[in-house]
Parts: sequence; C-alpha cells; structure tokens
Amino acid sequence: MTSKRLCFEPGHKPKCLVIVDDSAEWDRAVYYASRWAIRAGGGVVMLRIIEPEEQTQEWLGVAEIMRAEAHEAAEAALDRAAGRANGIAAITPERVIREGAAMEQLLAVIDEDPDIAMLVLAASPGAEGPGPLVSLLAHALGTFPVPVTVISGALSDQSVDSLS
Repeated sequence: MTSKRLCFEPGHKPKCLVIVDDSAEWDRAVYYASRWAIRAGGGVVMLRIIEPEEQTQEWLGVAEIMRAEAHEAAEAALDRAAGRANGIAAITPERVIREGAAMEQLLAVIDEDPDIAMLVLAASPGAEGPGPLVSLLAHALGTFPVPVTVISGALSDQSVDSLS
C-alpha cells in the first residue's frame, strides 16, 4: 500500500512528519523534528487531523459551522507550530490538514509523500499514559511504513539538542 521512500534519491530530500494536535507535548515533537531537519538537511511536514463528528440530517448546518471552526483552529495550531519550527531551525515547514480517522489519514499522508523518512511523536509524561496517538501507533509499529521516533514530553530543549 505504501509507496517506495525516495527521500534520499537525487532530487529529493528527507522529511520528518509531525502531528500537531491539542496535547501539551506537541512542542517536543516539533522541536526534535526541526533539529533533525537541520542535521539531515531535510524538511518538516506538520499534519493536523480533524476527526469528523457524527452528523444527522437535521444538524447539517451546524455541522458545517463546526467544520469551518475546526479548520480555523487547525490553521491556528499549525501557525503556532510553524512559528516554533522557524524559530528553532529557520525553516518553513509544509502544512497539511486532513479530515477523517487519525490512523487512516496519517497513513495516507505518508503514502502520498515519498520523501517522508520518519514520523516523530511526543509522549505525555503524565500518569494517564503516553497519549492516544502513541497508544494507537504502538499496535501498528510492526507494520508501519516509516520509522517512528517517540520523544518524551518531559525532555527539555537542551536534552533534545543533545539527542538530535
């Protein structure tokens, strides 16, 4: 299903995919990916996934308003994340907004961009667990099409600097 990775072929450059969500630790993933991009001479792709709400026919007007608001919120989140990446590495990341189930959209973005070399996620350091996306991916890692790097949300900038 996933296309061949071309990230290190002539005319291509490796890209790191980062999920920008509403978690407190998204910044750690953006920080690591931006530092990685500097060292690898690559780029960063930032993905925001909007999971659709259940809709009934009589609420379609409200659903469209909610969808528009979700897109505005996604753009604002990507603006913050892109500003952070630019401040760290003086790069302008690619921005992608997708609607649908998280895993399905994540795999589709990877499949559509053969330059994506790695997915970077940040795990929550809290007692409630690493977060829903990290937990979801844990079950798919054996068949995932690119390497996955999970950064602890508890790492400082200095700690990430020494690792990237």
